[in-house]
Amino acid sequence: MPTKGTKFQIKVWNYLTKIPTGKVRTYLQVAKALGKPKSARAVANAVAKNPNPPKIPCHRVIRSDGQIGGYSAAGGIVRKIKLLRKEKININQLLKYIN
Repeated sequence: MPTKGTKFQIKVWNYLTKIPTGKVRTYLQVAKALGKPKSARAVANAVAKNPNPPKIPCHRVIRSDGQIGGYSAAGGIVRKIKLLRKEKININQLLKYIN
């Protein structure tokens, strides 16, 4: 697990490793799980700075409206979509995976 990052970033990255394969979470859900319900934007920033994608599966985090969101790792959003599809996540129906 990475040790270079802020305490908050490391907490976010640790949480991401606990999202099961084939499941997604929103930035807000991650923030709430970390006990910081008003920090969804900070979660998004930490996710964007993920030092080890896809080993730390930041591709499993999406926007609260069900949209894919960004992917700052190599390959960008196209790679995020491929990773989600590889995990059998129907990107056309992401909202059902949020619950």
